[in-house]
Amino acid sequence: MIETATLPKTGQSFLWDGELKGFGVRVAFSGVKSYVLQYRSPDGRLRRMAYARYPVFTVDEARKEAIRMLADVTRGIDPADAKQAKRAAPTIGDVCDWYLEEAEAGRLLGRRRMPIKASTVRMERSRIERHIRPLIGHRKVVGLKPADIEAMQADIAAGKSAAEKGKGRGRSTTGGAGAASRVISTLHSMCEHAVRLGIIESNPARGARRMASNRRTRRLSAVELGRLGNAMRVAGKRDENPTGLAAVRLIALSGFRLSEAQQVQRVWIDAEAQAVHFPDTKTGAQDRPIGKAALDVLTSQSAIAGCPFVFPSDYGDSHYKQVPDVLVRLCAAAKIEGVTAHTLRHTFGSIAGDMRYAELTIAALLGHGKRGVTQGYIHIEEGLREAADAVSAKIADLLDGRISSVRQDRDPALERPLAA
Repeated sequence: MIETATLPKTGQSFLWDGELKGFGVRVAFSGVKSYVLQYRSPDGRLRRMAYARYPVFTVDEARKEAIRMLADVTRGIDPADAKQAKRAAPTIGDVCDWYLEEAEAGRLLGRRRMPIKASTVRMERSRIERHIRPLIGHRKVVGLKPADIEAMQADIAAGKSAAEKGKGRGRSTTGGAGAASRVISTLHSMCEHAVRLGIIESNPARGARRMASNRRTRRLSAVELGRLGNAMRVAGKRDENPTGLAAVRLIALSGFRLSEAQQVQRVWIDAEAQAVHFPDTKTGAQDRPIGKAALDVLTSQSAIAGCPFVFPSDYGDSHYKQVPDVLVRLCAAAKIEGVTAHTLRHTFGSIAGDMRYAELTIAALLGHGKRGVTQGYIHIEEGLREAADAVSAKIADLLDGRISSVRQDRDPALERPLAA
């Protein structure tokens, strides 16, 4: 009967069910047929609502849905209001916009009940714009389940949201389990803030399992440090950026994080105490001990008037940002694979371990977050300075070829021009 219903010349006509009062089909002059329910709302208003298309739903399926909605009416729930609320419900993109605005304004509290750091917001904005928004930004929060979040995680890991580097700053976006897991962490944290402040009812990422990523354990051997040092000396005689070379050397000799090394300022350096006073790091403000070899790198850099950074940018008054690119070229010349700035940091900690320094001492040298009451009592004292000095000196010896086993590993191929 529905299939053969006569189309109205204008407007719409209705076919009403003989079994369920108020249930029918609306036939538009365009030929579109929709199931409708006519009922009186809990406050007594006569309402008519279209809720499904024919033949997407069968008549039996549509009738069952109508019965469910009429049951809601008896409980005081208006299906039309619920439909409108769902249509107006925020999308993940809406939550992203709210979160970034609030976080950048300093109105959201992160670790240690302090406003979320600007550097953290920048990182999370990148994950939002490169992964979350393209994949699920259009989805309504109320319609998402943990399974949808895990599906997005799988897409990120498979490289579905990968993108080549465009013009300007930034790097290529790749996939992988580690990147996918970090994106889910950002989504979970963002939605937790939104739930707590009443923006959304529930967190769709709560309960979603995050992929395990391989822990980064790569460290440079003594031989590889020698090859890297040799490549640095060759590059220094050619056209490699001296600021980038110095920053790479600092990371190797201090175990600094990439951002800490690139952004270190002159006023933070305390040569007498042999330390760098970081006003803010990943784990808060810190006084970080450094060895004499690392201190020499910091104090030997030429100052630029008006620029506070030890490693200034080639243009403007910002800091140097191309350390990862310099490191890639050096490692290609030295024929070393799988090395990042974090590898140099891990190497520093590993060599400290080889030298039998205690775990708490190594944690203090690397600026790790405090994991207990005892570690909270660790300050820069003579023992820490001596440890930083010894580890830094050992790595400097390896980089500079002052250990015989490294000298024997020199490769004539390193004398060829560096890769572009």
